[in-house]
Amino acid sequence: MERNEVAEKYKWKIEDIYPDDEAWERDYAAVEGKLDFSAYRGTLNTAENVLAYLRAEEEIERKIQKLYIYAHMKHDEDVRNTKYGAYLNKTVAVFSRLGAETAFFTPELTALDDQTLLALAGDKRLEDYDYTLKRLIAEKKYILTEKEEKLLALAQEPLQVAGEAFNMLDNAELNLPEIEYEGKKQQLTHGLYSVIINGKDREKRKEAFTLYYGAYRKILNTLAITYYGNVRSDIFVKNARGFDSCLSMALFQEDVEPGVYAALLNAVHKGLPVMHRYMQVRKEALGYDEMHMYDIYPSLVEDAELKLSYEEAYELVLKGLAPLGKEYGELLKKGRDGRWIDVMETTGKRSGAYSICAFGTHPFVLLNYQKTTHDVFTIAHEMGHSIHSYFSCAKQPYAKSDYKIFVAEVASTVNEVLLLKYLLSSTKDKKLKKYLLGYYMDMIRTTLFRQTQFAEFEEQAHAKAEAGEPLNKDNLTELYYALNKQYYGDAVTHDEEIGFEWSRISHFYNSFYVYKYATGITAAICIAERILREGQSAVNDYFAFLSGGSSTDPVSLLRLAGADLTKEETFTAAMQSFSDALEEFVTL
Repeated sequence: MERNEVAEKYKWKIEDIYPDDEAWERDYAAVEGKLDFSAYRGTLNTAENVLAYLRAEEEIERKIQKLYIYAHMKHDEDVRNTKYGAYLNKTVAVFSRLGAETAFFTPELTALDDQTLLALAGDKRLEDYDYTLKRLIAEKKYILTEKEEKLLALAQEPLQVAGEAFNMLDNAELNLPEIEYEGKKQQLTHGLYSVIINGKDREKRKEAFTLYYGAYRKILNTLAITYYGNVRSDIFVKNARGFDSCLSMALFQEDVEPGVYAALLNAVHKGLPVMHRYMQVRKEALGYDEMHMYDIYPSLVEDAELKLSYEEAYELVLKGLAPLGKEYGELLKKGRDGRWIDVMETTGKRSGAYSICAFGTHPFVLLNYQKTTHDVFTIAHEMGHSIHSYFSCAKQPYAKSDYKIFVAEVASTVNEVLLLKYLLSSTKDKKLKKYLLGYYMDMIRTTLFRQTQFAEFEEQAHAKAEAGEPLNKDNLTELYYALNKQYYGDAVTHDEEIGFEWSRISHFYNSFYVYKYATGITAAICIAERILREGQSAVNDYFAFLSGGSSTDPVSLLRLAGADLTKEETFTAAMQSFSDALEEFVTL
């Protein structure tokens, strides 16, 4: 389908950001002319001067954010259109220049004594920036001189080259072979592999699995060097700033207590017997004498998909999220009717789904809606992101409106859990109920267990490199294979190829990101079950979290909603939910 064939109501209203490209061009020209911050240099020792600087930087940042999001969205409508790719590149470049121009700010403020910084943070005029200023006190020992900070800012581009090289290898030069599928020879792609590995044909799954990982095996040395380059980039920054480890640096930058990461790994290790039991139940349900790694993806229940039109799916989401109250429901309707959402798959449109938001405009959602259960849940998921952004921007000033990545997947997953619980409680169809329980267990398996496995791999790989051990295809594959055996247990035959899986995980080039998916689903299950159990009081607490932006550290924000990630019982609740679903499935 071409974009011009799609009804207007199914397209996002991008003119709510800029009415046209000419308006974008005018704002871009205005930003380019306001990148000189030299007048503020050497003046940041009074509340008046600090406020003046912050307001000036904020004005430019907000414009760059709008420029970026418009370019990003226009580009994703049709990725073949090079005009908006150029817009994106120009915006990224101007943001990089802003970073270099303002590199003096942090060193200049951290040169002040703690008492002066605390006084600034407590000044009513700087209330919008109090969290930022308090964080500066904690950051002082890791901040370098102005000249060194500028060098680090300039180094960010070359430090990203490993990730760019991986993307080029993975998306353009992997040289995946052909496979016969649906009666014809086709080029195996990432998308087609995903379709086949989730499909019913076991022999075809095995063939695709072998071919797919065989392609990675052929360039494993290069991929190992690429990943090692990414790890060395992390170590370079860690050493430059004086952190004990790359992990501690990542946690510090998100203002997350180190104990949270350790608590996650500890809880998942304790929960592995339930995961191993699930693998055994899957093996028995599928009727296999041996269950291989290419057998862990297909649905346990066939032909029980929800096949709904977009309108029917959205109505179902409204019903499923009703426990969040009238205000939340009205915002969901506003998003649908106000054209926040780009619904249909069209030629050249970016695949997948996401939510994006610029301060001062409503959020937007990209979908490629198909009549599948997954896509119904995707509506709930992406609108969870959007309404989180909506509340954060509505209730917080710009400086505190952008919530941290650590909590970014919580609201989206709360919506998925609530929708699933609604479907389980409302359906009388035993087959559909089994399908939904399988869907829920796989959500927990892939998001809590699998992402923690990834996180543990990252931690151990970084630790090896930090201790002076070079990373190569052999020790990386050995490490990943051992973790895979630990996480999936004896019910699975651990094919040799699964040891190469580390080489295709793009998230590894954004180090220590994946564990946030695991903590996110843990918090989300805890919050959703509390909402269903306690009603309005829990909803009120949850809205306090949604409205929190980055007004304080993310662990404290989650605590407002009743999910304390410093306590074992929060993780235990998620594991219990997994176990309960498994037992209900077995009973059915």
